Amino acid sequence: MTKEFIVEKINHLLVDEFEVEETDIIPEANLKETLALDSLDFVDLVVAIEANFGIKLVGEDFLNVNTLQDFYNLIESKFN
Repeated sequence: MTKEFIVEKINHLLVDEFEVEETDIIPEANLKETLALDSLDFVDLVVAIEANFGIKLVGEDFLNVNTLQDFYNLIESKFN
C-alpha cells in the first residue's frame, strides 16, 4: 500500500465522514485543535480506519500522534 493511497484515503474519510474542510487538511494540522476531532471522533476514526485498511489500532498507537502527518505515518507503519 503506497503512502499516497493512505493519505488520499484518510483525507477522503475526514472530509466525508467527519466534515473536515478540505482546506484544513494539511500534514501539519493538529488533529484536536485544527481539525476539531474530539474523543468520540477518534473512536469513529479508528473504526473507519480499521474497516477501510483492514488493520487493528490500539490506544498506545496514538501516544505520539498529534498531527495529521503523525497519523499518516502511524497507518503506513502498520503495513511495514
